Amino acid sequence: MKCFYLFKDKSKCRRKAESAPELRDQNKSSNNNNNNPALDRLTKSSGSLPSPKSIPELYKEKEQELRAFTFQELREATNGFNRMLKIGEGGFGSVYKGTIKPLNGQGNPTVVAIKKLNQHSLQGHKQWLAEVQFLGVLSHPHLVKLIGYCSADGERGIQRLLVYEYMPNRSLEDHLFNRAFPVLPWIKRLEIILGAAEGLAYLHDGVEVKVIYRDFKSSNVLLDENFQPKLSDFGLAREGPTGDRTHVSTAVVGTYGYAAPEYVETGHLTVQSDIWTFGVVLYEILTGRRVLERNRPSGEQKLLDWVKQYPADKNRFSMIIDPRLRGDFAPNAAKKIAKLADCCLLKNAKERPTMSQVVERLKQAIQESQASSSSSSANGTSSSHKSNLVKGKSK
Repeated sequence: MKCFYLFKDKSKCRRKAESAPELRDQNKSSNNNNNNPALDRLTKSSGSLPSPKSIPELYKEKEQELRAFTFQELREATNGFNRMLKIGEGGFGSVYKGTIKPLNGQGNPTVVAIKKLNQHSLQGHKQWLAEVQFLGVLSHPHLVKLIGYCSADGERGIQRLLVYEYMPNRSLEDHLFNRAFPVLPWIKRLEIILGAAEGLAYLHDGVEVKVIYRDFKSSNVLLDENFQPKLSDFGLAREGPTGDRTHVSTAVVGTYGYAAPEYVETGHLTVQSDIWTFGVVLYEILTGRRVLERNRPSGEQKLLDWVKQYPADKNRFSMIIDPRLRGDFAPNAAKKIAKLADCCLLKNAKERPTMSQVVERLKQAIQESQASSSSSSANGTSSSHKSNLVKGKSK
């Protein structure tokens, strides 16, 4: 309840593709969903009350222009899935940088990211199917674009691949935690997390059916050539509850440290589960620390436990700010971000803000940070430049 004042002002808060579930080798069973448990679970009715159309139904209606690739096309696009072109790896499989030719053979090749399913992954096909269907329906500037897919069963075994737009600036995780990358400036951090928040708000309230992302984390916030953020990896996404249902019951999956406590304890999934994980990432951008770092002293290994020792309304709060920023941030805006994170991390899920409210608070923090930066410039120099001047005089 301590956070309620943050949100009480309402003015401040609130070629034609084949049908994805029935790809090539599955066409013969298109009228029998029992042959595809993943699709069957995705299309189950959510209750006796009238409910919005499901994601598979919306997909069939929209018929997104996803391109169906052959395995050979994607093999050639990645030079035989050359290890030198591998740009990522996860539970799903490996991601490669590739180049695809235009469908009509005319024009310039397109650089893409190609995700190849690990053939030994038990959950892989279900996640692959979910990504095709969700990204076949969803469309937003802050969601990664799915260009096409490959579904082939042959002598090489089961092949499932996804083709996305290429994001040259990697992920938010890389820029926050990888010392090989330049320091991400304060305002740029806020702009990136704002874009991610707008993407989540769209999932929660901008589609006919609510979508629970379920895997929000810094590594899934990808950055394009202009550092615009886009949410990626929809393999764990679920349709939200409809009718008189309050939650979706599901197995607990995700990344350790990010999952909301009520989800971990009960398996009950709601859009508020996404709000919790967003709060975790807010503290990551504030501190420059991962949610779990076992190489630190015992009292600092778990990010959320550590930041509790430095609340935003205390003088020692600045001790948690990422030291790589070298003091170049707006103190008041940082305190507001921390308080917003605390609201997202409330144990009672019903007391957490909505993503639309989060978006408004982030916009205010950015405006305050920009005003603070302009004021510093008008007074002569930025704090970091002053520090450099002092160091120069001391030599």
